[in-house]
Amino acid sequence: MTGRVTATPEAAETVRRLAAVHGPVVLHLSGGCCDGSSPMCLLAGELPPGPGDRLLGEVDGAAVYVDAEQDRRWGHPALVIDVLPGAATSLSLEGAEDLHFITRSP
Repeated sequence: MTGRVTATPEAAETVRRLAAVHGPVVLHLSGGCCDGSSPMCLLAGELPPGPGDRLLGEVDGAAVYVDAEQDRRWGHPALVIDVLPGAATSLSLEGAEDLHFITRSP
C-alpha cells in the first residue's frame, strides 16, 4: 500500500481475491455519482482514469483514484479502505460477495 491510502487486512485480502478471480482491478471514489465516498472496485480497463482523477496510491497492486475536486473539498486526506458485510449499492465487484468497501480517515 502506497501514497495517501492504506487498507485494513480484510480489505487488502478482498482486493487480492477479486483480482485473482477477475484480473486486474482498480478502486475509484467517484466525484458525486453513486456512493461518492464508497470505493467502487472495477475491472482495471472498465473505467479508465479521466483528466479530473487523482491517483491516491495502491492497495495490493490495485490503483486507488479519487475525483480531484472531491479530494480538494475533503482537504486531501489520507484514507483507509475497509470492507464491511452487505452488498454494495453500486456496480462494485465485491457486491457479488455480499461485501462493500468503505473509506475511513485515520
